[in-house]
Amino acid sequence: MGNTRAFAAVSETSPLASATIDRRALTDSDVQIEILYCGVCHSDLHQCRNEWKGVMPTTYPCVPGHEIVGRVTKVGKDVKKFKVGSMAAVGCMVGSCGVCVNCKAGMEMYCAQGMTLTYNSADKYSGGVTYGGYSESIVVEEKFVLSVPENLDLAGVAPLLCAGITTYSPLRHWKVGPGKKVGVVGLGGLGHMAVKFAHAFGAHVVLFTTSPGKVEDGKRLGADEVVISKDAKAMAAHATSFDMILDAVSAEHDLNAYLQLIKVDGAMVLVGAPEKPMAVSSLNLIFGRKSLAGSAIGGVAETQEMLDFCGKHEITSDIEMIPIQKVNEAYDRLLKSDVKYRFVIDMASLKS
Repeated sequence: MGNTRAFAAVSETSPLASATIDRRALTDSDVQIEILYCGVCHSDLHQCRNEWKGVMPTTYPCVPGHEIVGRVTKVGKDVKKFKVGSMAAVGCMVGSCGVCVNCKAGMEMYCAQGMTLTYNSADKYSGGVTYGGYSESIVVEEKFVLSVPENLDLAGVAPLLCAGITTYSPLRHWKVGPGKKVGVVGLGGLGHMAVKFAHAFGAHVVLFTTSPGKVEDGKRLGADEVVISKDAKAMAAHATSFDMILDAVSAEHDLNAYLQLIKVDGAMVLVGAPEKPMAVSSLNLIFGRKSLAGSAIGGVAETQEMLDFCGKHEITSDIEMIPIQKVNEAYDRLLKSDVKYRFVIDMASLKS
């Protein structure tokens, strides 16, 4: 396929800037996609600034972006699900071993050999690393390309490929539905999708936030109640009453305060990733046989299920559209939680 325009970081201290990358030619099972929109995830910022160097060190140049929506421009001869002109999406992964027990169970995100991330992951084709969605096009194996419901706003779909599936998957796994009381901690990119999904599943949804200014918005998004987590009396009123609490906060906070709100055999599930380890009292788990768990994204089939569910219920992310020339400004605003609730890049701006 050859040279492709992109935006890349060339070091952990440099801003993202215009760059040229090389995309591979199609194989028989590949789909080539013109990228129309790409969401901005907080992990993009972490990776560009090499803030996960202990776990996932960044290889530069780094082209981030794993919330990709676009139009199919070419397909390999063995491709069955897509044709030129189809709308398609790509999420956080573009490959896995396909033969381990987890891959065979449709949980490619837990591949025993390690999934191939959409960017900054070993690329078996180039011998370098994968490049993500802050670019004009991408080539991906058909298995990891998703269909987009025709009735949804394409820009609003983009964050579903990470923020959406990251919250949908645990809510489904812990069987959230009518008759269940579900808490959501934090109203950001992840939290606002968790509120929407839990509401659509028919659960009683309680949003926990430190910001009184988010009460009205939380209810607009589907929360039945909003609790200011700094209010000890308001927190105590919900003691031992939740079937599940989904924690979407990436900053340091007190997990024990929420564990005390979970009923017997309930679960608190972490999808946020604070930088430092947090203390947990074992007694808060022992008394009530409670579970403290984590969850990553979802497999390919579950991600397609999520998109289809969103099509049926007309769910998209609340977004702020930006040109790619403002992505560095967006990163600075992300650090201040100054977005409602997800930045999405209009990739047409890359052409200018």
